[in-house]
Amino acid sequence: MIGLMHKVKEIQQEVSCNLCGETTYSVVYPARFSPEDSAHTVLARFRQCGGDLLLDRVVRCKRCGLVYINPRLRDDLLLQEYTDASIQGYKEQFVAQHRGRERAFTRCLQQINKYVPSRGKLLDVGAAAGTFMAVARRDGWEVSGCEPNTWFCQWGKEHYGITIDQGTLFNQKYPENFFDVITLWDVIEHVTDPLSLVAACARLLKPNGLFVCTYPDIGSWIARLMQRRWVFLMSVHLYYFTKTTIRSLLQRCGFKVERIFPHIQILQAGYILYRMQTHSAFLYRICKAVLDITRMHDRMLPYWVGINCVIARKE
Repeated sequence: MIGLMHKVKEIQQEVSCNLCGETTYSVVYPARFSPEDSAHTVLARFRQCGGDLLLDRVVRCKRCGLVYINPRLRDDLLLQEYTDASIQGYKEQFVAQHRGRERAFTRCLQQINKYVPSRGKLLDVGAAAGTFMAVARRDGWEVSGCEPNTWFCQWGKEHYGITIDQGTLFNQKYPENFFDVITLWDVIEHVTDPLSLVAACARLLKPNGLFVCTYPDIGSWIARLMQRRWVFLMSVHLYYFTKTTIRSLLQRCGFKVERIFPHIQILQAGYILYRMQTHSAFLYRICKAVLDITRMHDRMLPYWVGINCVIARKE
């Protein structure tokens, strides 16, 4: 339990580079709080903004260039946040967009199908509410999935009739060399140890199996243009890859990258507006006025602001 007397530095940990182990770094963006501030206050602010606002310090490894949050919330507290979903309003807002996500995932699956000879066994890691699993199952795939958040697992069972294994990938007992495809949608930036996670996926994939992963690309032109206002700079995102560092990570785990391309998402205009208010009050007011006049809050919009998708094959 985090009490009123706890300080931020008591609930944080320093970490080394997950890709190369280096401990030296340069600061990309400083933290918006002091290590001496109240931990209770900072956590409350984190939950109030759904983790969408970047509060923490972002650094770049001096050896390999990996960008990550350091120091960060302790691993046990991070897992608790995801398991209990204490972030205010996050779950309900997320599942309200399942129709748009189904459309986007249908397009994603079309890309995946180009690289596999036939439908087989597919594992979705960090499955959230099971939307991609449902889309893949309709397409003929034999699907499995895991998700730490208990609320999402229940929603997926009730809405899609899908069983999502509660917990992280490391809590499961999936057989090695078993799956034809493993996917991570908006996951790798959240986990505390991406290298171990991708290595675990490699062990579960059959030889020549396919690994598919999206990630926020801090080397993208829009991330460089927006700098700290980039919408995917968030306290819930622990790691920020570039095409170079994501390739390095996958190669270290025994994968050959087949393709990296923009990941187009489809969401309601009103939901995009809701997420915008955290980052720019000015743009929020302008866009809200436009949507109010045009009554387009429910319009589904494709958009891209720096999320890329990588398809790699187990060597």
